[in-house]
Amino acid sequence: MRRTQLLPYTLIALAATAVLTSSVSAQNPVTERLVQCSLVWKGQEDAIEKFLSEGRIEKMEAVPVGVTKPQRATLEAGGPAMRFAWKPLTPGYSKGYMESYKAEIAAYKLDRMLDLHMVPPIVERAISGKLGAAVLWIENTKGWSIQQPPQGPEPRWSIELTRMKMFDQLIANIDRNQGNLLYDDDWHLFLIDHSRAFTDRKDLKGVAALGRVDRQLWAKMSALTMADLEAGLGTWVGNKEKKALLQRRDKMDQEIKRLVAKRGDSVFYD
Repeated sequence: MRRTQLLPYTLIALAATAVLTSSVSAQNPVTERLVQCSLVWKGQEDAIEKFLSEGRIEKMEAVPVGVTKPQRATLEAGGPAMRFAWKPLTPGYSKGYMESYKAEIAAYKLDRMLDLHMVPPIVERAISGKLGAAVLWIENTKGWSIQQPPQGPEPRWSIELTRMKMFDQLIANIDRNQGNLLYDDDWHLFLIDHSRAFTDRKDLKGVAALGRVDRQLWAKMSALTMADLEAGLGTWVGNKEKKALLQRRDKMDQEIKRLVAKRGDSVFYD
């Protein structure tokens, strides 16, 4: 699910979306669903999480992209989810980067805490005795093109991209790249692949800088406390990493104040 790394300071705030529907063809439930909107999990996260955890797997197959070599599981028909990406990334260093399937789950948990609705449902699941992240497979997406980056309706599109950058700074996601940026016809933006996030780094280096700020999202980020993180992220993130997240949030606060001093209240999207 990961492709060529983009330079973080030339990153133009990118996207991930998907489409799923409720009408299922008895012959081919994966490809014959009529689709309208990608944001199918909003309001039914609990049911989807349960199905990702317990739904019967009909088929497992290799995914032809991504350096982490994920697999894709097709679930039994009739449930609130069709497929999931399977990422059994044992916590530890790989190719110079700290990676963990637990970081994937933490990204989804934090997304729910912030009411972003940009990271698809993700749960822990054991397959063949091995633990990993089961990530809802987002259907009917378009890949990101460096040569012709998508341009959605404004100001909504720019706000979505700004929210992505704010989230990446908060979780220290240094791995935002074209392989994990997808979008759909409704211009919903969703974010995938966070296995290298939630480290103990305290600075914002390697993550795209903010140009604008979503005021409502920033209010929620500003209100986060250690108690909130302990309750919301649990053991998916260690205490040292939780403290680092709050320190990065303080760095973001300093940068936002600098932007406001320079450009005034126009920095904020309301």
